[in-house]
Amino acid sequence: MRSPRAALLIIGFMIFRAGPASADASTLVLGTATPGGGFTVYGEALAETLQKADPTLDIRTRPTAGSKENIPLLEAGQLDLALVEGTAAYEALTGIGRSPAPLSVVAAMYPSPGMFAVRADSPYRAIADLKGQRVIFGAAGSGFVLLARYVLDGLGLDMQKEFDAVLLEKVKDAPPMVLDGEAAALWGGGIGWPGFEAIARGPKGARFIGLEPDDISRIRTKYPFLKTMTVPAGTYPGLDRAVTTVGSWGLILARPGLSDDLAYRFARALHRAQPALSQRLAQAQETTPENTLAATPRAKFLNPGVVRYLRELGLTP
Repeated sequence: MRSPRAALLIIGFMIFRAGPASADASTLVLGTATPGGGFTVYGEALAETLQKADPTLDIRTRPTAGSKENIPLLEAGQLDLALVEGTAAYEALTGIGRSPAPLSVVAAMYPSPGMFAVRADSPYRAIADLKGQRVIFGAAGSGFVLLARYVLDGLGLDMQKEFDAVLLEKVKDAPPMVLDGEAAALWGGGIGWPGFEAIARGPKGARFIGLEPDDISRIRTKYPFLKTMTVPAGTYPGLDRAVTTVGSWGLILARPGLSDDLAYRFARALHRAQPALSQRLAQAQETTPENTLAATPRAKFLNPGVVRYLRELGLTP
């Protein structure tokens, strides 16, 4: 017969051994994007602040090729959550060009107004000026590339035919090409986007090209899921006037079968961490439960665990 002390030691050892298994049950793998892009910065900040808000959640970021890779990785269950550009998310959820993806929305990130950045000493002041020029549209797997295709198509333009279009493996390689004059412009979006920051802080500064009201009307007539958005003056160095354009909301999507409880805990931790996240990233001020509800294309796409949390906040019936 074992002594009481020995029995306690065995029980304690078993509890210690069970600890990691319990932690693994609360591990969430979050797909981000390529280095140098806004999703990577956002994902890393998100993981750190959420873990402080709820230490039982272990958010582990995984670099990917971007939104176009994140969606199939989610469908295959190789990611639990992923950051997905709004246009790519809309296509996947609603089944444009494919079967609807069995994914769900757990949070809205921030709006991504699409626009071009050029060197301030360049002659380019409108999209028409960029025709025939070498333009970087981002990383090949980025949802920003898809957004650009919609915007240009709405204007009657073809990315490959009207521009010397460049798609990169990593978006971090783009700013030096614009700064050195190897490319005329960089397409991107959002507030605090690293590529735009790098060009704006370069020795020549930056100029930003958005859309005219008639252009916005044409685009939204053809693609009403795109929203009119404004990038406020002062968002980037040298941006002394607001830029109006179109864009979409980046979303955090969940894989099929993610437990409602984990989605609920993630949504709750994100809400609690939002003030701290906003201090790190200005764009995270938009990461709110209210915006999650408003930015989700259709209510049926919301994860049931998130719906439960929104109901507790009094945002849904």
